[in-house]
Amino acid sequence: MVEALVTAGAAVLSAGVVYVMAAARVVKQYERGVVFRLGRLRTSVRGPGFTMIVPFVDRLSKVNMQIVTMPVPAQDGITRDNVTVRVDAVIYFKVVDAADALVQVEDYRFAVSQMAQTSLRSIIGKSDLDDLLSNREKLNQGLELMIDSPAIGWGVQIDRVEIKDVSLPETMKRSMARQAEADRERRARVINADAELQASKKLAEAAGVMSKEPAALQLRLLQTVVAVAAEKNSTLVLPFPVELLRFLERAQMPQPQPQPQPLPPSDSGPAESKTGPAESRTGQD
Repeated sequence: MVEALVTAGAAVLSAGVVYVMAAARVVKQYERGVVFRLGRLRTSVRGPGFTMIVPFVDRLSKVNMQIVTMPVPAQDGITRDNVTVRVDAVIYFKVVDAADALVQVEDYRFAVSQMAQTSLRSIIGKSDLDDLLSNREKLNQGLELMIDSPAIGWGVQIDRVEIKDVSLPETMKRSMARQAEADRERRARVINADAELQASKKLAEAAGVMSKEPAALQLRLLQTVVAVAAEKNSTLVLPFPVELLRFLERAQMPQPQPQPQPLPPSDSGPAESKTGPAESRTGQD
């Protein structure tokens, strides 16, 4: 009798252990457990820790609540200004409702990936090339809104969408490089011209000051000589004042001779006397 009781107790204990092992579940801190009892969703979602289910009746599905980083495959498209580009992105999302993520959509990861690809192609077609290259923050916000709208019904929240890279054709890269080079050359010429203008104004002011004090020009010449002589040069270039050359040139030019003044006309008497003999000679002839 005792042996039968011991045997029955051992059997019951073994069945209890097997039942506990079949019913025991452990949900991690970053997971939530969704229970389906005979295919019907239980309203309560199991939190992290140890939990029990009914074996062979309940089915526990664990949903990861961590933020998922999913790369979006590169998409080929034509921008609004007819430029062929290839754009890839990355999306960050997480599950906020574990029950909806299992019930409302078959595979929420695949659904989010497909929605991100179609939204990325749509953004490419609506944007210009300059926006894709320089105004990415606005495009990221547009992508986030386009993906987040249907994802709300799936129990998924889109945290952020980032465009990683924009690949351009080689011809477009060369054109952009030439454009950037031309723009930099234009700015360099403008800066040089502005510098020349400022320097000319300063030189004009300095010339005005030196013109009032002739000795200032000689002092400036001596300063230039000292600056050149400070270097270890075998040749010294000495500027020669242009004013001295002009002085020597004026000194070597021949002086103009004064022109004789014409004599004033005399009285009529002598003129008649001069003409008289001539008339007499003509009479004799």
